[in-house]
Amino acid sequence: MPATQPSGKSNNSPLLVLNKISAILDSFSLARPELGLADIRTATGMPTSTVQRLVRNLTDQGFLEREGDTYRIGLKLAYWAAPATKGIEVLDLIRPLLKELRDATGETACFFKAEQNYRVCVGIAETNHALRREMHLGKILPLHAGSAGRVLLAWEPELLDRVVAGPLEPITDYTITTAESLKTAVQRTRTDGFAVTTGEREDGASGLSAPVFDSAAELVGSVTISGPTLRMPLAVCEGWVEILLQTAEKMTRLIGGRYPGEAGT
Repeated sequence: MPATQPSGKSNNSPLLVLNKISAILDSFSLARPELGLADIRTATGMPTSTVQRLVRNLTDQGFLEREGDTYRIGLKLAYWAAPATKGIEVLDLIRPLLKELRDATGETACFFKAEQNYRVCVGIAETNHALRREMHLGKILPLHAGSAGRVLLAWEPELLDRVVAGPLEPITDYTITTAESLKTAVQRTRTDGFAVTTGEREDGASGLSAPVFDSAAELVGSVTISGPTLRMPLAVCEGWVEILLQTAEKMTRLIGGRYPGEAGT
């Protein structure tokens, strides 16, 4: 009689190996572009022997590059990634990530770009809640009020200078209306890497935003989560900072971008 075939997948099945390779590559991020074997083992939860074997193979194939005791994503992957995004508009690339962010939080996810001395909503995945902030593609908003404006000003010094040179009109009781206060808030945003605001542009509304950068480490725009303060009090906003930053990093990586201060900038 022929030998009975096992019903389950073996530990060396191609799919399982690919899952492990994917987990290793996912360990790297723009915040942590270089990792040691111990770091990769901690991030993946895989045995040391498995990590050593797969990392060695990935390095041999050019998917990873080794420098001393650390590894980073190899240029071979960047070479392959280029055709994937060629000819695709930035907004087409990030739109699925806006939907993921909306689904993860339940609130509206937007992407804003600076135009002249204003910010414009150029991408949106709307919440399914009946109670929502009014937002639509092409909506033009002031830069001095709200978390998205704070982010756009934080990495565009010339734009900040232009904005504070003009009047900072009060929109709500919490709108920043003095140049010094706005500069202080913008500096904090640049230091923190994100902004959280409540009631600055609209009473009873909250928002949190983070920057997205291109290959020259220049600001592309701001990814934002927004909604009623009733559902988004400060504690909730603070709890969503990590997923916001993760989304901003995914967007930056997807368009081939990098953060200011990284090698090559």
